[in-house]
Amino acid sequence: MVKVEADISRGTWLDEQLGLTLFRDYASDYLRDNPDVGARWEETCRRNMRLHMAELLDKPLIAITGPVVRSWHAKALAGTGGKTSIAQSYRFLRAVLNQAKRDNAISVNPCTIKGAGSDGSKERNVATVTQVAELVEKITPRYRAAVLLAAWCGLRRGEIIGLAVADLDLETNEVHVRRNRVELLESDDAFDKDPKTDAGKRPVSIPPHLRPYLVEHKEKWAGKTWLFVGRDGERMRGNAVYQAFVRARERVGVEVTFHDLRHTGQTLAASTGATLADLKKRLGHSSSAAAMRYMHAVDGRDKEVAAELSKLAAGGDAAGLPRTIVVQH
Repeated sequence: MVKVEADISRGTWLDEQLGLTLFRDYASDYLRDNPDVGARWEETCRRNMRLHMAELLDKPLIAITGPVVRSWHAKALAGTGGKTSIAQSYRFLRAVLNQAKRDNAISVNPCTIKGAGSDGSKERNVATVTQVAELVEKITPRYRAAVLLAAWCGLRRGEIIGLAVADLDLETNEVHVRRNRVELLESDDAFDKDPKTDAGKRPVSIPPHLRPYLVEHKEKWAGKTWLFVGRDGERMRGNAVYQAFVRARERVGVEVTFHDLRHTGQTLAASTGATLADLKKRLGHSSSAAAMRYMHAVDGRDKEVAAELSKLAAGGDAAGLPRTIVVQH
């Protein structure tokens, strides 16, 4: 007892019994009890535990040392799992062991592999205006509005499926994002939830050229309550949109994902001169860093910049330049 009190006073006390808890049990409790873990992330983590973390599951927390983590990670990377899944698994392991450290089950978190939790944000493809038009032409008419709202308004698939009829205001030409439809991958469970941040709830102005398509959709294919419904009149599944988009993509011969359409929309918006603040509002991002991932150099734009520089050079001096420059964000 004296030693325990001394360790507590020094901040070095460990709960030895808790440290003997198997990782599978502690991780399961973490997923169950953590209010910040959503249903989709919980499903992903449990799947990764099963597929990529098997050799760690029956180890006590205190047995998961630095060498053990490095050995597991090296084997995982050499296996058949995708880099994204391995990075997710590592982030989950690190988060669970951070909690174990806070619970005094272990003294240090052994997850110290630099960059192991990052899967590297790959450069996304951007569809051209012509390709978007071709996708709209080739896709089954019931799904045209979904493509248009993604490509020109930057909505996520879950936000599109989550739209109620009342969220589409054709008087003000705005679509109001109020919820996100979440569908689990390994079951038929689906539910509505609030966007991740307050910025996610937002009105998005609709480009006027979309209006005829949205009017048609509202008259022909919308339900009484929900804007996107299947042929049976029930809420449309995100996978139905995905499958329809894949068929259209193959007909057009363009290599873009449905989420790339959101990226396309922000690139097009940026090309009109929209500021970072404009793009943050349109995307529903609370941080500049998140919005910046969707800013993309538009093909041909650099040549326009170069041409303008030559015009400046032809003038012989910079007398015409403003004395101060205000940078808008």
